[in-house]
Amino acid sequence: MKKFTVLLLAFILGGLQAMAQQPSSNMLMRQHLQSVGVEVTEHNKVQLFFSGHDKFEDLFAHIRQAQDHIHMEYFNFRNDSIAGLTFDILGEQVKRGVKVRAMFDAFGNSSNNQPLKKHHIKDIKDKGIEIVKFDPIIFPWVNHIVPRDHRKIVVIDGKVGYTGGMNIADYYVDGLEGIGAWHDIHLRIEGEAVTKLQDIFLRMWNKETKQQVGGDEFYHQPTTWPDSLNTPIAIVDRAPRTTPAHIRRAYAAAIDAAQEKIQIINPYFVPTHLVKKALKRAIKRGIQVQIMIPAKSDIPFTPDVAETAAHRLQKRGAEVYLFNGGFHHSKVMMIDNDFCTVGTANLDSRSLRYDYETNAFIFDKQVTKQLTDLFERDLQHCTTMDATYWKKKSGWKKFCGNAGILLTPFL
Repeated sequence: MKKFTVLLLAFILGGLQAMAQQPSSNMLMRQHLQSVGVEVTEHNKVQLFFSGHDKFEDLFAHIRQAQDHIHMEYFNFRNDSIAGLTFDILGEQVKRGVKVRAMFDAFGNSSNNQPLKKHHIKDIKDKGIEIVKFDPIIFPWVNHIVPRDHRKIVVIDGKVGYTGGMNIADYYVDGLEGIGAWHDIHLRIEGEAVTKLQDIFLRMWNKETKQQVGGDEFYHQPTTWPDSLNTPIAIVDRAPRTTPAHIRRAYAAAIDAAQEKIQIINPYFVPTHLVKKALKRAIKRGIQVQIMIPAKSDIPFTPDVAETAAHRLQKRGAEVYLFNGGFHHSKVMMIDNDFCTVGTANLDSRSLRYDYETNAFIFDKQVTKQLTDLFERDLQHCTTMDATYWKKKSGWKKFCGNAGILLTPFL
């Protein structure tokens, strides 16, 4: 009996030791990023914004504090009141001697129903703001469908940066008729990671304008960083022909690193093969996979395709929730309550295979908890996708979803 007890204790201690030696999901993800040359900057501070009102209020406050330069790169600026106010505030800063450079995607502009037109752009330039279109759409137009600049980046004086899911538009505050409230997540970064956002902006600006803007004056790099800047962040960027697979491989690596739970909120959930296989592996090894997608969308047809893609994972064991409280445009993923990502990339081919995108991977439990808490709150506004739900879904919608899945490489 004594010998058995000794062996049992040895077995338990050995198991505990093995668990202690197993790298955390946080560490595994850091190792992946290091292996592909993505730096994890250690000295940062993060503020999450869960509404358009809070994002714009904070952004405008920091724009008004700018001393040297303001850089903005967005998929689109709509011709509406928020955009008008944005350019008015920027114009006031120009009068104070601040240099303002703004870039928007030509396709993103033309594809919304309130685009900036020539006279709007002239008015903006008359304020002293340098504004350019990325990849103007000219004949033959089909040549300009992909890749598009889907990033949302602001850098102020090289010290403060913003990125996330929100462009510049009223509906981030007011919602959309027929869909309801617009739910989205943005973030402000202070610290080392801002230099990465600045790098991305300047490369894109110089690529489009053929200028050679750059130099130390655009970067804030003190000898020592304050102790309050202690949040590790990796900025993972996708640029066609330069870093084409970075974001989709980062998503897959994060999913593979999970040891307990994966939570995803994404508006256009039609994952590429690499991400889909990673999710299947996670389910197979017993990881809790929770996926939240909107029941309504700003783009017709996409909900049926996303539901079909999610249903195929649900049949394997994923938990799928349909958000009914408006349109959830957030692009976030949380791993093991340990780290998270917030950014511009949708989980579809357009974002992961074609467009310019930027995501922040944040290695902080407190920031991650803010997002997991949001997930739990939003479950109150969700319908659970289960066998009963799927049985009640119309045959036509199932057909549309399955037909759309065939177009996954292009969606």
